[in-house]
Amino acid sequence: MRDYYKILGVSKKATPQEIKKAYYKLAHKYHPDKDGGDEKRFKEINEAYQILSDKEKRAQYDNFGNVFERTGTHPGFDFQWGWGRPDINLEFGFDDLEEMLKEIFGYGTSGKRRDFKKGKDIKIEMEVSLEDVLEGKEKTIVLEKMNVCPRCQGKGAEPGTRTRECFSCRGTGQVQQIKKTFLGTFTKYIVCPECGGEGYKPEKPCNVCHGEGRIKGREKINVFIPAGVDTNQIIKVEARGSAGRKGGKPGDLYIRILIKKHPIFQRTGDDLYTVLPISFSQAALGDEIEIPVLEGKKILLKVPAGTESGKILRISKKGIPHFSGRGRGNLYIELIIKTPRGLTKKQKELLKELKREGM
Repeated sequence: MRDYYKILGVSKKATPQEIKKAYYKLAHKYHPDKDGGDEKRFKEINEAYQILSDKEKRAQYDNFGNVFERTGTHPGFDFQWGWGRPDINLEFGFDDLEEMLKEIFGYGTSGKRRDFKKGKDIKIEMEVSLEDVLEGKEKTIVLEKMNVCPRCQGKGAEPGTRTRECFSCRGTGQVQQIKKTFLGTFTKYIVCPECGGEGYKPEKPCNVCHGEGRIKGREKINVFIPAGVDTNQIIKVEARGSAGRKGGKPGDLYIRILIKKHPIFQRTGDDLYTVLPISFSQAALGDEIEIPVLEGKKILLKVPAGTESGKILRISKKGIPHFSGRGRGNLYIELIIKTPRGLTKKQKELLKELKREGM
């Protein structure tokens, strides 16, 4: 059985901040796109973080052990799932184990009744450029999701009207169900079908949301993209998923980052690579050449005399910022000597002279 605390390298008394710091460090180290990355280890780290970063799931894990592992269910991220664009969201809900226990006993591994009012989580993909990850940036996205009803403010009742106790469940939100089987008679409590587990009903349901407390619509959301983020990293935005029913807790928004291909630079980990063609004379005599950097500026690169084709020069701290927030990667420039074409008569004579001199 896997030990999520051991996977992240933290103690069982670790604070949420310590867990998040450990996750960022390990996810950055073992990311599959990095040299020395490990996809299996990366998935384990993500799974451990999804459990330990969630207050309720961590409590379940601490109290009952890794029941998810023993039962074959998986409460964390499954990277085989499909991911949607911001305008095509995929919503996901409860785990199989939780559903099973709640169906039979009315509660899950936490011992708490299922929160039927809670909104669903949403997951999307977001493409960002290399320039965007040089420093933390805020992006605005538009999501089609369930939002709090503007008329009743999520209460589900017409403004100015009152709510009354549900006649079926007498305000408890659940009713008793008796089933007879060959093993005997079993009694369990189920969500009241009359009030949906609320325990009360509005005298007059909201004309806009019809008592749901939420309606489907578009919402603009500002998302902060941290510096140094890389492809397949997950950003969690709390409480920006679908709105809950009748004022219930909203779900969370999960964003998987995809880095766009750059026309000049290729990223490997936090280092950048590019190719720079130079002339034969520049390679032989040396030169100072202006080259672009990711910030959009140009800097001078000194080409040493006698440079051979394929030589790689390094410029320190001109790569991508480390996700940990300290330092940057490097920029590597591969120098390629261009073979001249369409020579003039004078140029040909000069090259012939060089050839006679043994060059």
